[in-house]
Amino acid sequence: MATYVYETIPRRDGELARRFEVVQSMKDAPLARHPDTGEPVRRVITGGYGLMGVGEKSSPAAAPASAPCSAGCACHSGPRIPPS
Repeated sequence: MATYVYETIPRRDGELARRFEVVQSMKDAPLARHPDTGEPVRRVITGGYGLMGVGEKSSPAAAPASAPCSAGCACHSGPRIPPS
């Protein structure tokens, strides 16, 4: 069983989406409605983790390691909140 993240689809301007998690089988179709309220929902694609094997062998097609993130990367380019 996997845990999937869903969010409600706002119907009006200014309405915020609400996120929630649902445990489902990978074989189950994505939800179209919130299980409790019946509001329309969509599945959210989130970062995950992969399984990595341990050993001496490596794939010749493996991508090179990326540089660590820094202050100028997309992770840190959101709105700044001034200190209070």
